[in-house]
Amino acid sequence: MTTVHMFAGQGVQRPGMGKDLFGRFPELTEQADSVLGYSVADLCLTGGDGRLDDTRYTQPAVYVVNALSHRAAVERDGPPDLALGHSLGEYNALEAAGVFGFAEGLELVAARAAGMARITGGGMSVVVGLGETTLRYLLHRSGFDSVHLANLNAPDQLVLAGPREDLEMMELILQDAGARLARRLPVSGPFHSPHMTPAARELAALLDRVPFRPPRFPVVSNRTARPHRYEELAATLAEQVDHPVRWAESVAWVLGHEPGGGRREGPPPRFVEVGDGTVLTGMVRRIREEWDRHSADRGDRVPAGVTGGRA
Repeated sequence: MTTVHMFAGQGVQRPGMGKDLFGRFPELTEQADSVLGYSVADLCLTGGDGRLDDTRYTQPAVYVVNALSHRAAVERDGPPDLALGHSLGEYNALEAAGVFGFAEGLELVAARAAGMARITGGGMSVVVGLGETTLRYLLHRSGFDSVHLANLNAPDQLVLAGPREDLEMMELILQDAGARLARRLPVSGPFHSPHMTPAARELAALLDRVPFRPPRFPVVSNRTARPHRYEELAATLAEQVDHPVRWAESVAWVLGHEPGGGRREGPPPRFVEVGDGTVLTGMVRRIREEWDRHSADRGDRVPAGVTGGRA
């Protein structure tokens, strides 16, 4: 059976996260402190007087806890056959696959977080109960060109990004259109949208200088919903910042393919959420339900809202 490790990104942070990990992996914790210039354990355990919810601190903290959690999972069950991560979590998936070291990845994440945090004045809203096609139609009809689809998390869960005022209007429109939920997320900027292009360009200059290594196992990209191509890693990671997170498509690819890329013939994969939370497990459950519901008559077609399952 294929074992898939998946890593969450910003949004799972909470005071107390990683409490059983820092003492277990003291050398890596010291490395993190050296890279960041502050105690990551203190930040995670106490919340740092609110800093844990500041993007500049959130992303490095989540990366460290995810990385330590992965080592604990490997010690317990062995390495995965494939990995993927949601937004920031993609850096953990790549670190787990040996594309870069722990400290190298943390330096990239800290730079990414700083660049994204500098772009303010916008936000993100989660929308539950409307499909992608309907949401795109409503965005087009509303005329809010500054609001973009940012996360395609599950067939019935999508995230918008844009200026706060426009998001407020779109939330009302979506509620009138039948959305079960349309509300603001506690983030400081319009992540994974064209508003983040300055941060993407800044990160691209840094990524171009990184000596990436070939992955030990496939890592599915948020940008393409396919395994990363080694020669395109820098460009793909830079584009991830200002393009949507195609999570539902990424999970669908895993459901339909063996790690080597061939069509899946064996038992379904086992998804293991590594880190401090279960948010991705819930998304995968909904994606899998949609996949299974259409499996009898899908053939070469893919369930609505779960595109990219076949290549």
